[in-house]
Amino acid sequence: MNIHEIETDARIRLQDQALGRSVIYDCLSLALHAPTPEILGLLQTDMAKCALENATTLLLSTEWFACESNQPAGEKIGAKLAEHVRDWCQKLETVTLEQWLTAHGRIFGHTPKAGVCPYESEYGQSGLFEQPRRLSTIMGFYGAFGLTTRELERERPDHISCQLEFLDILSRKEAVALELKDHEMWDETRKAAGLFLKDHVGRFGLAFARLLREADDGGFYGRLADVLFDVLALECQRVGIPRGSEVLGLRPAEEDGVPMACGDQSDLVQLQVPS
Repeated sequence: MNIHEIETDARIRLQDQALGRSVIYDCLSLALHAPTPEILGLLQTDMAKCALENATTLLLSTEWFACESNQPAGEKIGAKLAEHVRDWCQKLETVTLEQWLTAHGRIFGHTPKAGVCPYESEYGQSGLFEQPRRLSTIMGFYGAFGLTTRELERERPDHISCQLEFLDILSRKEAVALELKDHEMWDETRKAAGLFLKDHVGRFGLAFARLLREADDGGFYGRLADVLFDVLALECQRVGIPRGSEVLGLRPAEEDGVPMACGDQSDLVQLQVPS
């Protein structure tokens, strides 16, 4: 469909939904980042909570969700998303930085495979060139939109938090394209988001979310995992791609040794436009 063929009301609705996805991806990305006082302070504001709950309402109001009538209501993909968001927000209100830091260290450890692994290229196929190829592909997506990883972060580009931030950026660009009626930008941004979900976040994200939930059932990360799982399942459904397996093995330990990513927009945590 050409963007110029979309009626104004429908275009505004699509723009709102894109911004809603951006808010959700942003919150998930921040919550899966290494804990800092600044991030915790931001996530605990009333504005952040209100924005996340409103964005969830927008996500669940999309036509593809409402028309999913081939399953009983209680079994719909994302049927409990709003409840999971409320549960996570309640947990978020009371968590302290010390508690968050302790949980982060316990669950993720200090090496890629010390705990629940947040790095996509550690999941799935083994092989001498598989991990470098996957990392290169991810950086190719970032580079196509004028982005690279922030030098100060020293984080790998396949970290789940970094990938969710990229989807946040794509959602914002989609909203801008709708505002400007820029069909080329709109089309390319949607295609990129679909491919990135299919080949990267949607491929391993549900397995990661399952492991995270099992590692911290009922805790800050466990409740966050419920939200992440629902959102990724919904997003795969929205763009019409099969969602990834909930069970993925990790590569053999002897294949480790991938170097850290090298390297500004002040509102981005891990990605930046090269100077």
